[in-house]
Amino acid sequence: QVQLVESGGGLVQPGGSLRLSCAASGIIFGIYVRGWYRQAPGKQRELVATITIGGTTNYTESVKGRFTISRENGAVYLQMNSLKPEDTAVYYCNWENRVRSYWGQGTQVTVSS
Repeated sequence: QVQLVESGGGLVQPGGSLRLSCAASGIIFGIYVRGWYRQAPGKQRELVATITIGGTTNYTESVKGRFTISRENGAVYLQMNSLKPEDTAVYYCNWENRVRSYWGQGTQVTVSS
């Protein structure tokens, strides 16, 4: 089964930046939307950002102006700037086609002094 693999998480101070990446281990046909979710301990999973095959982006209100989702060379990225402690979560990559969704294993982002 083809896998999605995230990378780029880590520990960063408030106000800092991280760039997450997500790539597939093989070819996935017909992906029409790619996105990032996050889940903090004890919290519900939250959709953070999406980008369609046409390049349309959407963001949850709490990250607008700070996060940017993009595509390049078949991978999807999440540039996270001005990070806040409340951004601390496991971030998951998600791709969708007409048949099913694909998920990565998650990458931990911790924002702390």
